Parts: sequence; C-alpha cells; structure tokens
Amino acid sequence: MSNYIEHNDKIAFHPGYYIKEIVDESGLTQEDFAKRLDTTPKNLSLLIRGEQSLSIDIAMKLSRMIGTSAIYWLNLQNAYDALIADFQSEEELVAERKVFEYFDYKYFRDNFGLPDFPRKKDEQIQALREFLNVATLTVFTKRDMAVSFRSSTEELPESSVVKANAMVQIATNKALEVDAPRFKKKKFESMVEYALSLTTKHTEFYPVIKKTFMEAGVIFVILPNIPGSQINGATKRIGDNIMLMVNDRRLNADCFWFTLFHEIGHIINGDYGISFEKETGKQEAVADKFAENCLIPPEAYKQFTSKKQFSLQDIKRFANKIERDPGIVLGRLQKDGLVGFDDWTMKPLQHKYTVKMSV
Repeated sequence: MSNYIEHNDKIAFHPGYYIKEIVDESGLTQEDFAKRLDTTPKNLSLLIRGEQSLSIDIAMKLSRMIGTSAIYWLNLQNAYDALIADFQSEEELVAERKVFEYFDYKYFRDNFGLPDFPRKKDEQIQALREFLNVATLTVFTKRDMAVSFRSSTEELPESSVVKANAMVQIATNKALEVDAPRFKKKKFESMVEYALSLTTKHTEFYPVIKKTFMEAGVIFVILPNIPGSQINGATKRIGDNIMLMVNDRRLNADCFWFTLFHEIGHIINGDYGISFEKETGKQEAVADKFAENCLIPPEAYKQFTSKKQFSLQDIKRFANKIERDPGIVLGRLQKDGLVGFDDWTMKPLQHKYTVKMSV
C-alpha cells in the first residue's frame, strides 16, 4: 500500500508520509525515532509505508513529541480514509453493475413500486439496493447469503444464485414486518391439516392460510417468481419465527400445492433452506414424500389407481372423496405416468394461479 492516493483529480497523503518527512529531517534512524515515540520500529515502519492506520495513541504521542495537535494527525488519517472509501465505492459500483445485469428492473418496479428511472442504471441500482436492504448487490453472489443452499446445488450458475438470494431476501424483509407469536411445531402441524381443506378454495385460500400459519409462528409469503431463479420455495428461521416462501414459477394449482407442502415438510423436519428445481438428495426426497402423502392419502390413492380408470369424471369423484382439488389428483397421475401431460380432455381440471403484489 502507498502512503498517498490519487483519485478523481484528488490526492490524499497517509499520515505516514508526513511522519517519514519528520524522521528524515530529525537526522535519526527509524529505530531511534521509534524509541523516542514510545513505539516499536516495526509499528513505525508500517505507518510510514501507509500499511497501518494511525491510532489515537500514536496521534497523542506525536502531538506531545513535536508540539502538534492530535486532531491534526487524526484529520490526515480521516482524509486519507475518505478518499480510499470513495475509490472503493466506485469499484464496488462497477461490480454491482455486473450483478444488476442479472435482474430485470421492471420486475421490482411493477411488483413492488420501485421508481421507474428509465435508462438510469445507477439510480436503479441504488433503488434496488435500498429496497432489498443491503449495502451492495454483490452480496447476492454468495451461496448461503440469505439461507442455506443444499449440497446438490453446487453447479448452479451465478445468475440463479443471485436471483434466488434476492427472492429470499424479499420474503425475509416482508416477514420481518410481521409481528407473529413464537413458532410452535405442534400447533403448526394442526394448522397444516386445516390447510389441506382449502385446496379447492382457489380465490380465498391465501389470506386464510396466512392467518392460521401466523398463529403458529410461521409467516407465509407468496412472491411472483424472478425468471431464471430456478427456485420453488424456501424456509428460514427468523428469530422466534419461521418464514415460508413459495413463488408462482409453476402456475398450475397442483404444482403450487405440492410446492407448499414440500416446504411445510422441510419445516416439520427442521430442515431450512432453498428448494430448487430438479434438486436431489435425501432431504428433498423426504419433503417430496411428505407432500405426496399429505395431498393424497397413500392407501386411498393405491385403491384408486388399482382400478385403472382415469377419466375426467373418475378423477373428479376421487378428488371429491378425499376432499382435494381435482387438479392435485391429475398432477399426481401425470407425474406417475398414468395420464399424459398432453391429454387435452383434462384441461378443465387445471387451475392457474397468479400473484399480484400490493404496492
């Protein structure tokens, strides 16, 4: 490190620059000067080279030794530090611009009411930084920044890591605005049973589930997906509460309910983190099985599929019998290869959700 810095036509000298001048003019060696200053030669050498900040202690000793004020020396250090901070801030902005390219600012503007700032990228970066409540957008490049990334996601591209972290950050910030009681697992499990009775209530389930889950200390957040995030949902401990987030990446109701109960499975098992598309591993398999068994009772499903009758009316009757949305049954049959994904006769059973954020 140099004992002076030049940036944007400005120059600032480290206090060590002036200390070297004083040492040279004194006719003393650095070792002798250090002894008189009541410090070590090594410490003095680091100061002179600009590799160590001037401490209040050394500022006081210099003031007593040569008749200056301690404030004089500390002001020199502050001016030097301020110019370095300005330089580093501009370097940081260059790095932020690269991260910002992963986002479509329109997503934040349309869903969360951020200012438009057309063609003003730096202003958009500042608005996004403030909305997400981070010092720099570059923090989103770090795995595990917002919540744990499971080991099977090692090959995720940086763009997906950034977008997934941002989604969890949004959900976390929203959860922090909620005053909820302490998480109680037993109470939450009973609320989960109640949530199963709402799969056919397409237009009214969210506020109901949100309220009941909150009573058990689980804060439920639904977000519009950031394209390219590859994320289905996430869970995170926040103080005494649990944040549960799902998005609308898959718009069909059956996918939404499976994702929701998959994340509930992670909470029940005390396994928090992000769930990505095509993620593998024991934790994901356990959460998948939990969701399957909750949404469609295993024995009832086995009896239904043994008859090998999967007409639209058959599916409706079975769904009515187990009190589930028919689209959930259809989705399971399609996943198991018993009904084709391209069977257009099943279209009446499919229901799509959209997420509209209030700003």
